[in-house]
Amino acid sequence: MTVVAFHLCETYSLGNPFAQVINHGYLAVDFFFLLSGFVVAYAYDDRWGSMTQWEFYKRRLIRLQPMVVMGSLIGAALFYFQVSPEFSLVAATPVWKLLGIMIIGCTLIPVTKALDIRGWSEMHPLNGPAWSLFFEYIANLLYGIGIRRLSQRVLGVLVLLAAVYLIDVAVTSPHNLIGGWSLEPKELRVGFARVLFPFFAGVLLMRSGWVVHIRHSFAICSLLLLCVLALPRPGDAEHFWINGVYESICVIVIFPLIVAMGAGEKRVDGVSIRIARFFGDLSYPLYITHYPLIYVYTAWVARDKVPASPAAPVAVLVFVAAVGIAYASLKLYDEPLRRRLT
Repeated sequence: MTVVAFHLCETYSLGNPFAQVINHGYLAVDFFFLLSGFVVAYAYDDRWGSMTQWEFYKRRLIRLQPMVVMGSLIGAALFYFQVSPEFSLVAATPVWKLLGIMIIGCTLIPVTKALDIRGWSEMHPLNGPAWSLFFEYIANLLYGIGIRRLSQRVLGVLVLLAAVYLIDVAVTSPHNLIGGWSLEPKELRVGFARVLFPFFAGVLLMRSGWVVHIRHSFAICSLLLLCVLALPRPGDAEHFWINGVYESICVIVIFPLIVAMGAGEKRVDGVSIRIARFFGDLSYPLYITHYPLIYVYTAWVARDKVPASPAAPVAVLVFVAAVGIAYASLKLYDEPLRRRLT
């Protein structure tokens, strides 16, 4: 939900990260990667004696791919509502090309700038956030091929090297860890930095058995994560490395701590557990389906030059619609289809 709010506010930052209200919402992607690595190791590390590599890939495809397809379909359905100066290529895109990009998007195969139909050079022009699923699949592939076989010590060395790589990208790139959604070399550099450390640090964290037992873990984890994602951007355009240091601390220190506190929760029922389970079920469908609505909202603001205050009620409606679409997709499509495929 913080990511949806971040993207709605991003409409008014005009590409300037210092003007963003919820400033570090993009770091939710890095948190997702860490959480994913932990969950994958927790679910599959002890199954390899009875599970083949292809069976692992099948399970991951069943878990992730249905909502990838839904995100691409929603993106195509809303595409021509996004005609605006902000999206210079939308109006000139023929239907046959849109359908072709939609089918490619359903496979999660990234496209180059030559097939861009929006003007933002995204690898998934109909559903921008799908770029992180592309890197998620790469991480899962690496885990299935060989990372799962590594000893804890060797994996620790790789995680350390990945941390050095992440810090280097965070403090030397002008936009720090913002990026990864294009097949351009500079974007791929950021994308790989954002997935390699968090995902395999999550695997290492699970294998280490290190957890933190605290009371009210759900509330504390949630508030800590919200603070990290909403904190104003430190430094300025000239001293961008200061924000890079902040991002590095978040990803390398604070995010593993949050996951360790969540993993230390011993209860299996109760109000907070049921709330956490609801948000956990909703998080992936909401993440992968909300952005086509953001495109429409951004196009409306850019086309009609709508100030932030008059647009606020519409932003709230977009937020509610995004949650509603995600929940409906989960209950009416994703869960039934996954049960059938399983």
